[in-house]
Amino acid sequence: MFFFTMYNNCIMYIYGLITTLLFLIFLPFIYIVRAINGKFLYGWREKLGFFSAPDLGDKVIMYHGVSVGEVIALENLIKATKNNFPDYKLVVTTGTKTGQDIAHKKYGEIADFITYFPFDIPFCVNRFLSKVNPTVVLIAETELWPTFAYNCKKRNIPLYVINGRISDSTYRTYKMFSFFFKQILKNYSGIYTQSDYDNQKLINIGADADKTQVMKNLKFDVKRSPDKISMGTGRIIIAGSTHQGEDEIVLKAFVKLKKEFSDVKLLLAPRHPKRVPQVVELVKNTGMSYGLRSQNDNFESKDIVLLDTLGELGKMYQICDFAFIGGSFNKTGGHNPLEAVVYSKPVVSGPSIHNFRDIYGILSRSKAGKVVKTAEELELYMEKLLSDDEFYKSACQDCETVFNDQQGAMQFVIDKLKQILN
Repeated sequence: MFFFTMYNNCIMYIYGLITTLLFLIFLPFIYIVRAINGKFLYGWREKLGFFSAPDLGDKVIMYHGVSVGEVIALENLIKATKNNFPDYKLVVTTGTKTGQDIAHKKYGEIADFITYFPFDIPFCVNRFLSKVNPTVVLIAETELWPTFAYNCKKRNIPLYVINGRISDSTYRTYKMFSFFFKQILKNYSGIYTQSDYDNQKLINIGADADKTQVMKNLKFDVKRSPDKISMGTGRIIIAGSTHQGEDEIVLKAFVKLKKEFSDVKLLLAPRHPKRVPQVVELVKNTGMSYGLRSQNDNFESKDIVLLDTLGELGKMYQICDFAFIGGSFNKTGGHNPLEAVVYSKPVVSGPSIHNFRDIYGILSRSKAGKVVKTAEELELYMEKLLSDDEFYKSACQDCETVFNDQQGAMQFVIDKLKQILN
């Protein structure tokens, strides 16, 4: 143990020295380039440790999600943590401005402090830890910050990876430098992964097998709405959270499908309500009958209904046969497909799904979810779901199987926290 400690200290001293020097050398160039590009150094003061924190006391639970996807994934867990540990202060950190914006939007009234995660440089990390003084730190996904992990270990702060996953490309890089990452992973109190596959990859890199465990995926901890919806007869396609340019793709496909399947209907839900008038014009151009949800129109007399009300899309997925998830034919990065899958409804998306890449990785291993590259592929896949009864039934069953297999991640973390804090 003594030799491991000396070896670990030596590695971290060299790593800290190198990262500090590189940071100081490249900082002026980064600043100039971003200034020329019109981009600002969002959160850099906080990342450097120059921020004012409230008096958080000595009972602090800290969650970190680097960007939008991770911050969203933590939502139900953070709320459950607040309910289960009311005596503890909650701190939420992110690494990006978009993640910070979402954190303030979702947790502004829940978390006691929201800020940026520090640069992985000794003076930044130490300033951060001294101000926040966390009792326990839980990092979503698999962000291995050597200096942060080392200093948590030095301060006897339990540090955990939750909802851990590791892409094949990242795994290859970490495996190549496993002599280094093996030492880093020893500073973690526990590593809890989404799957056996992720679990084994981390062990191969050097994580202790007795500290590494499968917890499943937090993003699957969503519930069905208790509200029951009825919109009339026919097989219903939902195009949910569509963005500009996607309504045209969906409507073009729907017009063709309607000629082959007369009973098919479309519920079209633009992501932004201000776009409804524009989408209405697009719908009019199809020549089909249409109505508005706000006027209680349904599919008894309409082929297309626009969902122009707020907060209803999630529960609407219960009435569809399958769903197209928008934000995936532009640079948005997709929206949550699990809002439909929770009702055992297959989903299809365009190629831009980086906000939910891990989810689609799980869904697309079966028929529960499909990622298509083009509008033509979207139309063909919709046609298959409508024409091949056996394929459709199998896809619905896969939704239920995948969803059930992934349940329980949130309670897993809450139970671990009870063991740590009690």
